[in-house]
Amino acid sequence: MRRLGVAIAALCVSAASASADLRITRDHGGEVEKYKAKYRQIAARGERVIIDGICNSACTLVIGIVPHNKICVTPRASLGFHKAYTMVNWPIKKKVIHEAGTRDLLSYYSEPVLDWIERNGGLTPQMKTVKNGPELWAMLHPCPEEW
Repeated sequence: MRRLGVAIAALCVSAASASADLRITRDHGGEVEKYKAKYRQIAARGERVIIDGICNSACTLVIGIVPHNKICVTPRASLGFHKAYTMVNWPIKKKVIHEAGTRDLLSYYSEPVLDWIERNGGLTPQMKTVKNGPELWAMLHPCPEEW
């Protein structure tokens, strides 16, 4: 009976550490400051991030805040980049580009990411996406099987 208790405790500990991983599957972004805070907490806890789908806009800050050895990409991963903006609703609904916010975003990205952005015409108001393959692997490592 004691062995069963030890086995259950060990299983609970491994399940708790596995559940600490963040799996990004469909994240279209949002408020930059919220993403910065979220990813700083993940980095401070030493958690791993698995990008397993869409990671667009502010979501991409993960690759500049969480250490690269704690991030991997699956074959479904994609990263989408664009200039920073705010939506205004008056007098008509439109995007207002923020150049300072765009510079801030760029300051978080590594050289391979900045190179890809530059090779693809720089940041614009339209989303530019890098998908699974050599260009993405130059930025982040494919997920190992044990993750």
